[in-house]
Amino acid sequence: MSEQKDRMLRGELYLAADPEIQADAARCGRLLERYNATSVSDLDARRAILAELLGEVGEGVVIRPPLVMDYGSQTTIGARTYVNAGAVILDVGRVRIGSDVQIGPNVQLLTPTHPLDPDVRRTGLEAAEPITIEDNVWLGGGVIVCPGVTVGHDTVVGAGAVVTKDLPARVVAVGNPARVIREL
Repeated sequence: MSEQKDRMLRGELYLAADPEIQADAARCGRLLERYNATSVSDLDARRAILAELLGEVGEGVVIRPPLVMDYGSQTTIGARTYVNAGAVILDVGRVRIGSDVQIGPNVQLLTPTHPLDPDVRRTGLEAAEPITIEDNVWLGGGVIVCPGVTVGHDTVVGAGAVVTKDLPARVVAVGNPARVIREL
């Protein structure tokens, strides 16, 4: 494994232009191109591509194309999870999606971070922080989950919310930034 890829996996600053990282991204792109071209009735082909693309995929997972990812291998998805069309999962950092999760259309799970210092940013260095979506979460359409966030089990996040901080289990959260409006 290259030093840059090792740094990326540890969540440290790394250069995305590293040849090994670029090869991983290209592999992901080829698999996503095949996946996004599948027919709605070709569930076996979709399942086979997801098994090759993702770090782990549980039984009964449904992901409606189109799907956008950085690497795929950094993402695990538990059983019976449903991901609606237009999902963007930028999995520079690890993304763990639990079982029985419902993800609405056009949801974004964004692990990448970039240096605030413009001189450092110009060097091409970037990093990432992991995202965890625990079991039985419902993310409404257009939700954005920012780097480093955990959404607790059984939580509902309203459409269009921007989740910038961890959300506890069994709550409803809405808004930008997302805030808890009630317990379940």
